[in-house]
Amino acid sequence: MQEIRWGIIGCGDVTEKKSGPAFSKVPQSKLVAVMRRDAAKAADYARRHHVPRWYANADDLINDPEVDAVYIATPPGSHLEYTLKVAAAGKPVYVEKPMALDNNQCRQMIEACAQARVPLYVAYYRRSQPIFRKVKELVTSGAVGEVRLVNIRLYHPPKPDLDPNDLPWRVQPEISGGGLFFDLASHQLDLLDYIFGPITEVQGLKANQAGLYPAEDIVAANFAFASGVQGSGLWCFTVAENARTDSTEIIGSTGRIIFSTFDSDIITLENAAGKQEMQLPYPEHVQQPFIQEMVAELLGHGTCPSTGVSAARTALVMDKIVGRHTPMEIV
Repeated sequence: MQEIRWGIIGCGDVTEKKSGPAFSKVPQSKLVAVMRRDAAKAADYARRHHVPRWYANADDLINDPEVDAVYIATPPGSHLEYTLKVAAAGKPVYVEKPMALDNNQCRQMIEACAQARVPLYVAYYRRSQPIFRKVKELVTSGAVGEVRLVNIRLYHPPKPDLDPNDLPWRVQPEISGGGLFFDLASHQLDLLDYIFGPITEVQGLKANQAGLYPAEDIVAANFAFASGVQGSGLWCFTVAENARTDSTEIIGSTGRIIFSTFDSDIITLENAAGKQEMQLPYPEHVQQPFIQEMVAELLGHGTCPSTGVSAARTALVMDKIVGRHTPMEIV
């Protein structure tokens, strides 16, 4: 195979700039079909992005003989269903994050793809971005000595004028798996898995303090890695604007690294040599570096850093943090 021809199920907002255009900008890759249940919106997307074909039915896209691999960009509640169908069609699967509603669904997806002998990738694309590659390099090179602990803080104000009768899907647990913790913290916890390896112990607390929607709006966690590194996290989504915070701090025996997951492209390194700031801008299409590595693996000359197995570990950790009774078994 000389080129991977992609189809997208669910060509919504996330695909407009973050991912969709990148499929045709990566060498040996092309976006050839999109699907959305609203036919008019699917046709409009195809027209604006110069995609040859559009569908209003997912099965039609999945079974299109000119689609080699499928990107599932729907909310998590339908990831399992579509993954099973794409795997049954014998095609590689690329699914948005969070991978599914819970770790149990993740395991079903992994098993289906394994039985079909097709790869399963998950859009924890920060693993491929230069800024987070640099953080990992600083840690592994000993820039802060032996790492002792890592601390995550993510505080956001609520969206104004939330309508309880028309809530965003991200705060409807039956569609998203949970609240904004599942949507945003999943990226952060996955990055820690990438930098330090799997989390082996975890405990947490959750609550709904503001009552704006059914999902939790504050979560606290403590966790540990096999290396002995300890970690903690606190996520709150109902603070004032002046309390907005996005900070991950890695503290070692000789210094510390501070970076943002979502709001800044600057890494701060403090050690015996002083304080240094490194700016590594995000790419225009934030998923493009990841898509390039995924395509390279599919063509047999590279390795993709986020698979169903690694993503299922993050789902397991989140399940444990919010108190779901899932065995702490690292995949």
